[in-house]
Amino acid sequence: MCLDCENAATDIDGIRSLYPYDGVIRRAVIQLKYENVKALASPLAQLMGEYQRKHPLPADVLMPVPLHPRRLRSRGYNQSGLLASELGRLTSLPVVEGSIVRRKNTAPQARTDSVEDRRHNVAGAFACMDKRGAGKQIIIIDDVCTSGATLRACAAALKAAGAASVWGLTLAREI
Repeated sequence: MCLDCENAATDIDGIRSLYPYDGVIRRAVIQLKYENVKALASPLAQLMGEYQRKHPLPADVLMPVPLHPRRLRSRGYNQSGLLASELGRLTSLPVVEGSIVRRKNTAPQARTDSVEDRRHNVAGAFACMDKRGAGKQIIIIDDVCTSGATLRACAAALKAAGAASVWGLTLAREI
């Protein structure tokens, strides 16, 4: 666990990332996220599925980090949703979408300067719309973890709605 995580009170039970965000993984994430290469979701999710088999996280359901409706309209798809759908198919875990929503159209986390800015950027940005996660062990799926602020904010909303545990699983981590 990094020092920031060790010293911070948080609702997330942990975050696992498969790779550093560089090289071929960085290029694949950029292509998936910004260049409309949705076909990459399947092989990238296979890597996540292999990780989940070898290092299982407690899970009843998968939930992708949601995009704000404006960003979803602009991009046309949620890359985290694509990864979650493929991972769900591979692991036989149900994917729950729409239970957690992004209420605020925040600036992209990659454009913030510090961990504190990232936390402030997503504070209160997420809300649970129903109780589908209540009592469940949830894995939140995202493409990249930079500071963990987005995953922590999602976990706070899910725990407030009764989730038993919330883990983050990302393809890559910015180091």
